[in-house]
Order: sequence, then structure tokens, then C-alpha cells
Amino acid sequence: MANILNIETSTSVCSVALTSEGEVLEHVENYEGQTHATMLSVYIKRMLHYATSRQMKLDAIAVSIGPGSYTGLRIGLSEAKGLAFGMDVPLIGVNTLKLLTVTTMFAHFFDDESTLFVPMIDARRMEVYTAVYDNALRDILPPQPMIIDENSFADLLRDHHLVFCGNGADKVKKLIQHPNAEFIEGVKPVALSMLALSEKAYRENDFIDVAYSTPLYLKEFQATKSKKKLF
Repeated sequence: MANILNIETSTSVCSVALTSEGEVLEHVENYEGQTHATMLSVYIKRMLHYATSRQMKLDAIAVSIGPGSYTGLRIGLSEAKGLAFGMDVPLIGVNTLKLLTVTTMFAHFFDDESTLFVPMIDARRMEVYTAVYDNALRDILPPQPMIIDENSFADLLRDHHLVFCGNGADKVKKLIQHPNAEFIEGVKPVALSMLALSEKAYRENDFIDVAYSTPLYLKEFQATKSKKKLF
């Protein structure tokens, strides 16, 4: 197993975790919102101090690569790249939608083999970033932006138990009314939950390029126009 520093900044939660041999050794989360720019480096230093005090050598840096907040993803990936380059260790990219799915799987028991997982990240208004995975994390529907209405996922809902999770699912719960739809509330992507995915990637040498990797945005950034007249 490997000693991995995990960084998660894809939503309003800022979190870092140090994992080793299938265990979370130390972690910190901030749920206050938009603290990434000021607090991420502080949390990373705390994890590095923990590792140094125990004479641990990091084997890899793992970071959420999206989809999610444009600003959060840029900050997290920038920090992770700098650490990986400076320490000369590989960089692991963790898909945020898969992270939400794994978090939901580990926290709840689903005995129906037809169950599919629909993680959702809020993308403003009625749009979400979403995907559909089976219980082996195989793509049923690849990651994509989607505008949700009452007919969304109707074909899948006819034959499958669909489990919706993430902050995007919270806002579409009233729209999607179907007996095969289950909504799990309060699921957030945090660094300590990256353990299974980051260790799997390390075992399989599934790394991303330290110099040229970019976040998984799924759509182009659109700046919000101010309603105030400047001149």
C-alpha cells in the first residue's frame, strides 16, 4: 500500500486527508464555503507535518479533478501539481462523480443488483454535472452537464433502482418522482473518502501528467455579469 496525500476542492467543502495502507491517518474538512484559497495550503502543511513527525514518505498526491467548481478545481490541482513536482511523486486524478458514488456505496447497503448510481453536482439553475454508474463503477452514462426535468432518466427508471446523491440531487428531488428513484441526502465529496479510489489508481499506475493535466470542467466557464453599472 501507499502513503497518499488526498486533496478535495471540487465543491464548497475544502478538505485534505493523509491515507496509508487502507486507513485514514489524519484529515481535516472545512464546510464554511469558499475557503480554498486561504485554507488549503494550511491544511496541507498540517498533513505534511503529521507525515514528517512519523518519518513517513509520501508515495503520491491525489486530487479531485472534477467536475465541480471552476475556482476550487483550479486551486486544488495547482497545489497538487506543485507538491507532486517538488516531491517527485506521481499525481492521481480522482473523478468527483465517482467519489460521490463510492461515498454513497460505503455509507449505505444496496442489495438490488439492478441498482445504478446517479451522482450530481450543482451547476446552477436546473443544470447539474452527472453520470450513471453501476456497482462496479462502470459508465452507464458518461459524465456530462444535463438540464434536469421531470422526464430525466425515465428510460433507466423503468428497469432499475436509481440512487441519486450529491448537492445537485438535492435540488431535483421534487422534479423526479418515481418509485424506483431513491435520494440520499447530505453526501459531499471529501478527501477522506478518496481512499479507495486513490489507492486503486496507485496500484494500477493510473496517474495523470503533472505538467499538462487539466480539471474535468465538462463545459466552458461562464462568468456572472454584475448588475451594477460601473460607469
